Parts: sequence; C-alpha cells; structure tokens
Amino acid sequence: MPASARLRLGRTALRGPAPAAQPVSAARKSARRAGAPGRAATSPAMPGALLQAVAGLLWLPQAGLIAFAVQQMAQGAAAVSIAPLAGALLVLGVARALLDAAGARLLFRAARRQVSALRADVAQALAARSPLDGRRAASGAAASAVAEQAEAIVPYLTRFVPARLRMSIVPLAIFAAVLPFAWIPALLLLVAAPLIPLFMALVGWRAKLASEEQLARIGGMNAFLLDRLRGLATIRALGAVDLTARRLRADAEDVKTRTMAVLRIAFLSSAVLELFSALGVAMVAVYVGFHLLGTIGFGAWGAQLSLGQGLFILLLAPAFFEPLRDFSAAWHDRASGLAAFAALGALSEEGLPLPGAGTQHNASVPLTGAPDVRLRDVSFHHAGRPEAGLSHVSLTVRPGERVALLGPSGSGKTTLLSLMAGLMPAEAGQIAIGGRELDEASAAGLRRGMAWVGQKPHIFAGSLAANVTLGRDGLGAPEVAAALASAAWPQEAGARMEIGEGGLGLSGGEGRRLALARAAVAPEARLILADEPTAHLDAETAADVTERLLTLSEGRTLIVATHDPVLAARMDRVIQIGAVA
Repeated sequence: MPASARLRLGRTALRGPAPAAQPVSAARKSARRAGAPGRAATSPAMPGALLQAVAGLLWLPQAGLIAFAVQQMAQGAAAVSIAPLAGALLVLGVARALLDAAGARLLFRAARRQVSALRADVAQALAARSPLDGRRAASGAAASAVAEQAEAIVPYLTRFVPARLRMSIVPLAIFAAVLPFAWIPALLLLVAAPLIPLFMALVGWRAKLASEEQLARIGGMNAFLLDRLRGLATIRALGAVDLTARRLRADAEDVKTRTMAVLRIAFLSSAVLELFSALGVAMVAVYVGFHLLGTIGFGAWGAQLSLGQGLFILLLAPAFFEPLRDFSAAWHDRASGLAAFAALGALSEEGLPLPGAGTQHNASVPLTGAPDVRLRDVSFHHAGRPEAGLSHVSLTVRPGERVALLGPSGSGKTTLLSLMAGLMPAEAGQIAIGGRELDEASAAGLRRGMAWVGQKPHIFAGSLAANVTLGRDGLGAPEVAAALASAAWPQEAGARMEIGEGGLGLSGGEGRRLALARAAVAPEARLILADEPTAHLDAETAADVTERLLTLSEGRTLIVATHDPVLAARMDRVIQIGAVA
C-alpha cells in the first residue's frame, strides 16, 4: 500500500459472517438465563423454603395433641394428666415458630444475594456492549429495570417459591392424615383443593400480562424523563416545557391506570381464594358436625368418629387450604417476578459487543510515542442498515501525522473513527495501532492509549474536576488545572464547579473544551480521535478549539472526522470520503 492513504468505499458484499472472536463472559450467560427462571433461579431459596414447609407440617402433631387433650377433658380426665400434652404442644409451637422465622431469614438473604448477583451480571452485560449499539436499551429504562423492577424478584423468591413448595407437601400430608379416619372429609378436601389453583391460574395469566405492561410503561416513563432532563436547556430554549409536562403527565396517568389494573386483579384473586377455601372448610365442618350428632352415619370406614377424631379433622381442614391460599396470594408476586426476570433478561441479550470488554487493560503494554494506524480491507455495516457502512477500507496514517477525514453525513467518518477506537468490532479486515493488531485481547489496552474528542461528550452530574479525570488514578488538582488551562477553560470557573447531568448549564463550546481537557489530562493518550470537534460552534470558538486541538496533538497522532473545510485545511493530509450508496 502506498504511503498516501487508500480509501476504498464500495458496494461489495461482505466476505463472510461477523467473526465470533469476542468471548461471552460467564456473567453475561448467567444474566441471559434470567429471562427464564427455573431451578437455577430458585435453588438459593430452597433451604429456607424447606424449613418453612417443615414448620407447616408441625401443625399435624399439634392438632393431634389438641384434639386428644379435648377428648380427655370431655371424658373427665384430671388437669394434671393434660399437662404433658400441653408441654409437648408448647415445644412444638416454639419449634414451629423458630423454623418459620429461620426459613424467612434464609429466604430473604438468598433473595438479596440473587438480586445483587443478577444486577451485577446485567451491569457487566451492558458494559460489554458497544456504546454505539443502536439496539442498546435507553439508560433510563435500564436503570429502572436494574434498580426498581429487579426488586420484584425478592417477593417472588421469599413468598411465591416457599408457598409453591408448601402447597406441594402440606396438603398431601394432611390428606394422608385425614383419610384413615374418614374418607368423605378427605374426598371433600381433594375435590375443593384444585379449584383454588385452577381459578388462580386463570386470573394469574391476566396478572402476568398486566404486570409486564405496568413495568414496561414505568421503564418507558423513566427513560423519557431522563432524556428530557438531559435536554432541559434545549426544551426551555424552544419553549416546549408545557408540551413536555403534558406528555409526562399523560405517561404518569397511564402508569397509574395500569397499576390500578394490577391491584384490581390482586383483589380479585384474594376474593376467589377466600371463597373456595371457606366453602371447603364449611363442607368439612358440616359433615363432621352432622356425623358426631348421628345424622350422617357413613363416610368413616364403617365406624363412628370420636370427638377427638372429629376435632382433629376440623383443625386440619383450614390448615389444608392455608398453603393453597398462600400460593394464590403469592401468584401476583410470581407475575411481577417473572416480568422482572424478563426485563433483566432483555437487558442481557446479545448485541454489538465492545471489543476487549472482558479483559484487563492493565495487562497490555500502553502505547509509546505517536503510533501509526493501519487499516487493511476493513468492513462494517450497521444492523438493520446494510446499505450504510464501510466495505473493504484500507488506509495508513503515519506516526505523528495529523489527518482529516472529510466527507458528508453518512459517508462513514464516525464509523471509521469508532473502529479505530475499538468501540465496535470490524466484520472483516485488520486494524493495527502502533504495530499491534486491535483485537479482543489488545483492544482494552490500546484504548488506554487513545483520547476521544467528540462533538457531544457525555457529561456526568458532579464537579468539573471529576468530569475531567473520570475516576482515573494518579490525577490530582495540578493535572486537572493544567488540562483545563490547555483547553482555555475560563479561569473564573474553578475545578470544583458543579455541572448538571448531560452538561446542564454548559454551552456547546464549553462541552467541547471539557472533552479537550479530558484528552490533555491523560499523558498516556498518544492517539487522538476527534469526531466533528468544531461542529455547531461559532467561527471564533471553532477557530480557538482548532488551535487547542493542534497544540494538544503535538507529539501525538491525530485523526479528525469533520465537515469543516477550515479545520481540514490545518491538517497534514485530507482524505475525502464519498457517501456510501
């Protein structure tokens, strides 16, 4: 390839599928499984759920002791003979309470650990996606899912999972305890039991749909609110405050309506479960009462039930329906929990990866001196836009050279810079920075030696100094002051100056100077990539930013993507990029 850069932009089809070089971390795989919770999702809750199930089974010996004691008293037994029964009943009651409390404690701790792990996994999955991924979730929606919707997993694990386990164990144990005494009460319990989960399942399908719609609307409203807060200055300048307020109010009303729909379904489910459980207990009580009175003489295996046996059955009847009621009451928690799992799973879906996201940049040797940049037969096309992108691009930038990529919108300038910066993987071809190939292993380390000066730098809420250093180690007040001075930041604005989210309170020129200061404060940055650094600036500010950028690039390699012919004329070389058809 000649010394002057060759740039070939064409319509040639891609030579193959995108390479699968990027490793998917185990954390991302774990987060992706969040959309379909099963044994892996509920296993941390099983020890606590088992303890609560055992606590529920302890009611069987307790009911037997109570029934036997009442029968003894009805037969004229002395109070002293009842004392051992009362003592055993007390011991079982204390054990039951302790087991239930221990189970609840284990469940809560397991739920908090799992939610924290899912949040960390989703955060890593989001961090592993390229910031240029057009399908990446809006930051407001992602924050809502991770911070708010994820909390719905806690009641799912602490209420629904143990209720489901108790429902599968306790009613069967009670049925087995009642059947030897009388088959009619056992049959009544067996017939009434399935009605509760059946009707609750019918109600639950609608509850799950309503919960998903509610969570989606909450996430959408949060994303809208965050977006408008970032652009508050523009909204005020355009006089669109009232319009934005009306839109936000309409979204809030919609969320309120959907929330009330979820609550109506929850109240309906409560009414259904109370109705069928009351009917089941009433039918058993009617049979036992008439049987003890002698009106009904069948259904007890040919023998008359004693007072103690009848009372034992009556005491077990409400306990038979209690796990079913708990399960039905927790069905709404199941709907919300599954919706939360689905939301977290959606955030962990595969997308455009960030090369080197799973590697440690400290393990790579930083760039030394002004690096050269070589692209050979590089191709990239944006998802859903096969007609726009780059096809078989080759160019060379010499060490210390200052090059301008000049061309209209849509010609691929920003895409080319992003590929050089390792912000997204090339579909084909090779990129080398400073003689090292930019790949999964080297991308993080090479990015450490680059500085990005964009036309819309992301600005965080906080001090000016924090926005310059971005949490990098070894940068104190002297370094920040020198960087701000090199970017011609106004002297009256100190480094402790507070800035709003998205640069609220800063002009476009000040935002651009902040980006320059970020590049200047990092001495290890030997390659500067600037994307439209003078766009939307007045002539005087654009000229000053150009001078500062050229001064900053001394001893470094500079590549600028621009529409500005004045800025391009100041570079050592200009590469004209035509629009891709």
